[in-house]
Amino acid sequence: MAMLPEVKKHYGRLKLLIGGEWVESKSEIINQTTNPATGEVIAEYPTATKQEARAAVEAAAGAFESLKGIALRERARMLFDMRQIYDREADTLSRVLTQDHGRTYKEAAGSVRRCIENIESACSAAYGLVSRNEHLDNLAGGIDMWLTWEPLGAFLIVTPGNIPMHAWSSFVPYALAAGCPVVISPSRQDPVAAEYMSRVALEAGFPDGCINLIHGGREVNSYILEQPEIEGIGFIGSTSAGLDLFGQCGKLGKTSSLNGNGKNTVLIMPDADLAACPGYVRQGCFGMTGQRCLGSDNVVIIGDQKRYEEVKEALTANASAMKLGYGLDESVTMGPYATPGGRDKVIAWIEKGLAEGAKMVLDGRGMLPPEYPDGYFLGPTILEDADIDMEICKEEAFGAVAALIRADSMEQVIGWINSKTDLGHSACIMTASGYNARKFAREVNVGNVGINVGVPQPYAFFPLGSKRKSFLGAAKSRMASMRLFLDERTVTARWV
Repeated sequence: MAMLPEVKKHYGRLKLLIGGEWVESKSEIINQTTNPATGEVIAEYPTATKQEARAAVEAAAGAFESLKGIALRERARMLFDMRQIYDREADTLSRVLTQDHGRTYKEAAGSVRRCIENIESACSAAYGLVSRNEHLDNLAGGIDMWLTWEPLGAFLIVTPGNIPMHAWSSFVPYALAAGCPVVISPSRQDPVAAEYMSRVALEAGFPDGCINLIHGGREVNSYILEQPEIEGIGFIGSTSAGLDLFGQCGKLGKTSSLNGNGKNTVLIMPDADLAACPGYVRQGCFGMTGQRCLGSDNVVIIGDQKRYEEVKEALTANASAMKLGYGLDESVTMGPYATPGGRDKVIAWIEKGLAEGAKMVLDGRGMLPPEYPDGYFLGPTILEDADIDMEICKEEAFGAVAALIRADSMEQVIGWINSKTDLGHSACIMTASGYNARKFAREVNVGNVGINVGVPQPYAFFPLGSKRKSFLGAAKSRMASMRLFLDERTVTARWV
């Protein structure tokens, strides 16, 4: 297989996007971002000043009337054009994402495809606005009443380091479809990917100021949210940051969609297909080095000792076959972690599990491709003898790990999922039984259920249906975010 070329070796000093112009920041705080596979610096980026953040807010607010005034079918046409542009640039975006984040090219291409699907879904949402209007003639004597949906105004969109492109597409196309300009504040982990998303989006022809990009962080995000022109926020990140923003939105009276951490489980039933399960678990636990909110790290096995050993051996053999390396090498199946800090947190999680009494089955610590000695690598790791009351079984690893847990029944596991954590992103079951699958799907208190899949990723026109402290706010992301960006108006009229 081929080693794909990098789009650029170094992307220079990144700029801010304000009012349709790429501008050099006047900030004295300049940061560096690295290629996680090599550890080499690939770009510098500023921490925006408050004056620059304010300028982005003013640009978005100023663009509101222009965007709102564009005819609905013209906005939809721009989104259709955006979809074609992203399709054209898919390979470039995938290679940039691999270089900036660390995932494999195949994983990056899948993420870019999800972005394109979100834009397609936003096209549908734009036309769907018409179907959401209601008009009742002669509701009472001579009185007509109708309902309209109207854009609220400018929004802050905060994207995380693990899915910088997919998170962008979970909010921005829908905001534009609704008629709401945005100020985007991406994670510091992969600013190059965030910039390329915005550069490509500008080609669709939306008015200047509809898409703005500011590099900042929590302090800058809080400052932007305080601005009176900003109506609310779309956020994907940690639950702790989401709770802070939720409190700020409450004080300011602003709307929000805040998506946080998860602690997800894969349940393998005695009747599950042993040939298929390792692939499902590999995708759910080790895919994208476990750095995704719908990834899992608790793997619960029901069955006798023989069955348990068969499942463990199959999972271990499958994980052991993964090849670590630079994701632009198409033969690589696991890339590096996005940051050395993220990798080190996973190592600490593994060591905590061992200290709690878990036993090592497959040790990813120390796995390092010889060609990339400075990369942020950690191989797939499997622990066994994990107990549901261990801290590692309650805390998200956010890494390529699987903690094997024994259970007596599906009912017991459902109880664990519903009570041992206050998070509710996802849960998956591997089974041949329709009864088991239906019961599990109906009773687990999570927002995204998988049946014989490793990652229960909803399609773009379904919401990311997370529950409990995995989600806070008024509307969920993707298609459901139209409720975030729109407000209702009723009109009652008497003419006779």
